[in-house]
Amino acid sequence: MKSLFAKITAWLAKVKATLITFGALGVFAIALLDASFLPLPGGPDAVVMTLSHLNHGLMPLYVLAAVIGSTLGCLLPYWIGRKTGEAALRKFTDERRAKVARLIEQYDVWAMLVGAVLPPPFPFKLFLLTAGVFRMQVGRFLLSLAAGRVIRFALEGWMAVRYGEQAAQLFKQHYPKIGLGIAAAVIIVFLANKFLNRKEADEVMTEGDLSTAE
Repeated sequence: MKSLFAKITAWLAKVKATLITFGALGVFAIALLDASFLPLPGGPDAVVMTLSHLNHGLMPLYVLAAVIGSTLGCLLPYWIGRKTGEAALRKFTDERRAKVARLIEQYDVWAMLVGAVLPPPFPFKLFLLTAGVFRMQVGRFLLSLAAGRVIRFALEGWMAVRYGEQAAQLFKQHYPKIGLGIAAAVIIVFLANKFLNRKEADEVMTEGDLSTAE
């Protein structure tokens, strides 16, 4: 079993190495496969940083390719969840399934956005499947994922240009903290938006009450 796993890992590494030679198209393919159910060793993160370090001028193109590929790749688990329903979630515990379902029902785009920027071992595939099971509107699903991936890959590209060969190690060491910080910022924006919407609703109700009184 271990030998088979090693062979599969080696084969995936060769696939990734071949795809890298295609530049931005390779980044797109790697991100697409990694976001679906064929994770490649190191994923698109290391590729974006490596290529961005080697060619600073093309960094935005590599980031864009990774964002598009990763976002589209997430459609596969989404459609699996949508087509198979609760059966797609059987391998997860009831407690975890209920928690994720509650987050998506209550916070929708915001929950997916936070999930898209959080680092492993965050169970992002569970979020994708659950979004499909609950038939989250596809446009909102893609928008939230794209926003989260822009934040992540743009940060990686910038680090590669800024710190060169040290970028990968720095990203590995500090991204858990950075990811949590970004997630916290998203939550703060969500709460602020919710507060402002509630304040506007209260003002409209107050104006309506005054008009009625007059």
